[in-house]
Amino acid sequence: MKIAVICANGKQGKRIVQEAVARGIDVTAVVRGKNQTEAANVIQKDLFDLTPDDLEGFDAVIDAFGAWTPDTLPQHSLSLQHLCSLVSGKETRLLVVGGAGSLYTNPEHTAQLMDGADFPEMFKPLASSMGKALQELRTRTDVKWTYISPAGDFQADGVRTGSYQLGGEELLLNAAGESVISYADYAIAMVDEAVNGTHIQQRISVVSK
Repeated sequence: MKIAVICANGKQGKRIVQEAVARGIDVTAVVRGKNQTEAANVIQKDLFDLTPDDLEGFDAVIDAFGAWTPDTLPQHSLSLQHLCSLVSGKETRLLVVGGAGSLYTNPEHTAQLMDGADFPEMFKPLASSMGKALQELRTRTDVKWTYISPAGDFQADGVRTGSYQLGGEELLLNAAGESVISYADYAIAMVDEAVNGTHIQQRISVVSK
């Protein structure tokens, strides 16, 4: 199996590469600068400069792009639009490191986590931008996409427990009543989905056990 990890030098990108390499998967890191991952193969290009030829032959492309400043937040939509155009109509699957803010908090799917009074104000622009990108992704019937939302508390330096719980569109709590997952455990879930491809054109979510 061959996968490409876009923005592989980021914190989550590195974790995903590490997890995939540990499983013996053929991994290519797509990075703008010098490769800082364990991947043996590298495409040194900006995401927006990638062409269809660059992503030819991959079974799955994992998008670990992130933007946080006000002027770059629109790139969540623009980057996904560009990547969708590169794999449109192909067998190559596109897996997206998503956000938690757009997870629903009621069975009717009329309220999202970011709408809650306890959701941090500083993260609302980011959650809104990522939610918009997801809504646009849902319209793409020409792409084999999967969007994976982490738990509400997404811990960069959290412990790798080696397990996780899989959920769907609604915010999922673990047995302790918490919505939390480490980057390392999220990477396990992402690589599992890349290998299995069982949630095509779906948003799923993950939480630690």
